[in-house]
Amino acid sequence: MPTVEWLKKEFHYGYDSGDVLSLIPNFRRFQEEQKIGGSYRKLFYQAVIPYMKPDSMVLELGPGRGSWSKAILKYLSSGKLQTVDFQDVSQWLKPEKYQGKLICHQVTDNSLSCITDSSIDFFWSFGVLCHNNVERIEEILKNALSKMKVGGFAVHEYADWKKLDNYGWERGKIPVSFQKLPDNEIWWPRNDRETMCQIATKSGWKVVNPDLGLVKRDSIIVLQKA
Repeated sequence: MPTVEWLKKEFHYGYDSGDVLSLIPNFRRFQEEQKIGGSYRKLFYQAVIPYMKPDSMVLELGPGRGSWSKAILKYLSSGKLQTVDFQDVSQWLKPEKYQGKLICHQVTDNSLSCITDSSIDFFWSFGVLCHNNVERIEEILKNALSKMKVGGFAVHEYADWKKLDNYGWERGKIPVSFQKLPDNEIWWPRNDRETMCQIATKSGWKVVNPDLGLVKRDSIIVLQKA
């Protein structure tokens, strides 16, 4: 199921998690935080801010309606954010409002060919790799490495079935039936810390931390280009 064509169709409406920085979450964000077992606000300040500077060149994969993009832009003074998505996210993010600080790329594959080599300081995604199988994650990480500056960081949320087992499938709102189905028939493919570290290392990244431990259902990995 998680083919490129499926991903293009499934999220055509543009996913929205609300304002991730507000002290009081709206209903949608509250529901999502209950599913994942963590605070988006806390996650932003501990998984994004430490790896991004005000002048950073940032790449975000799959921004949807830009919940995380808008938060990132608030902390970029002289830096820029480039987003890559199968959808035309400019209709939601309105890059014209940001005086050149936001560039939105609509793409048809995971090549990242629209991004200049050795130009990115920080590569971020949330709610994206969890819907990709390990082969496609490896493709994304491999293609992204050449886009990074030496020393640049990447932080990504991903599905971790071992954590999900401990957290609870029903609590995490992932269908229990997926346990008996192959990855190509489900929208939450198998992955875990060990697999993710192997993929990242094979793709040429240095694993700084396999999981920041900020949410209970999934893992959030920190990578660096050595």
